[in-house]
Amino acid sequence: MVNTENKVGWSRAEMAQKVALDIPDGSYVNLGIGIPEMVAGFVPEGREVIYQTENGLLGMGKPAEIGKEDRELVNAGKKCITTIPGASYFHHADSFTMIRGGHIDICVLGAMQVSKDGDLANWSTGAPNAIPAVGGAMDLVAGVKRIFVITQHVTKKGLPKIIEKCTFPLTGKKVVERIYTDLAIIDVKKDGLFVREMAPNVDIETLQKQTGTKLSQYS
Repeated sequence: MVNTENKVGWSRAEMAQKVALDIPDGSYVNLGIGIPEMVAGFVPEGREVIYQTENGLLGMGKPAEIGKEDRELVNAGKKCITTIPGASYFHHADSFTMIRGGHIDICVLGAMQVSKDGDLANWSTGAPNAIPAVGGAMDLVAGVKRIFVITQHVTKKGLPKIIEKCTFPLTGKKVVERIYTDLAIIDVKKDGLFVREMAPNVDIETLQKQTGTKLSQYS
C-alpha cells in the first residue's frame, strides 16, 4: 500500500478533478492539449458538462478505454475519446465560430507562464526554432468567457511558472481567471493573486518560495 500521509502536492489526475469540480452544471467547455484533456474524465455525478473539442465535436466524453479506441474519434490533441448522448460533429470553421462568437463558457488551458495580472504565455518560448504561430489558443483566450489554467507550479528546471511579468510571447493579456497547479489553486484578482486552496503538506511559505510574484491569502 502506498503511503500518502507525507505526500506533497496533487497528482495530475487530482489537479484535473479539482478543475472539474469548479465547472458549473450546464457549461460548455473547451479543453486544451495535455493535462486539460484529463478534466473530461471527472464530471461529478448529477452534473452535465458539454465538452467541445476544436477539431469539430460538441459532446466529448471520457477518454476511450484501452482496446476500445476508435481512431476516427479523436480530440484536438489526437487522443482517442468517447462521446456523450446527443453529441454532434461539425466543420472546423464552425467550431471556431462557436469560440470566437462567445458561445463557450470556460476554456481550460496549459501554460508556460502566467503573470500576476493574468497574462498567459502558453505557445512558444520565443526561441529561433520555436513554434512559428500561436494557433487556436489566441482565439480561445479572446472568445471564451472564462479561462482556467492547469499546470505544474514550476518547470522541470525548478523555475516558477507564475511570475511578475511573462518573458515568453503572450497568448493573451489579462485573460486568466484561475490557476490550478500541483501545489495550489490561485485566483487572479485585480489587486493580485489570492490562494484559494493549498495541496496536502503545502504551506504558504513553501508556496511563496516557488512562485515568482507575491501571493496573498483570503482573510
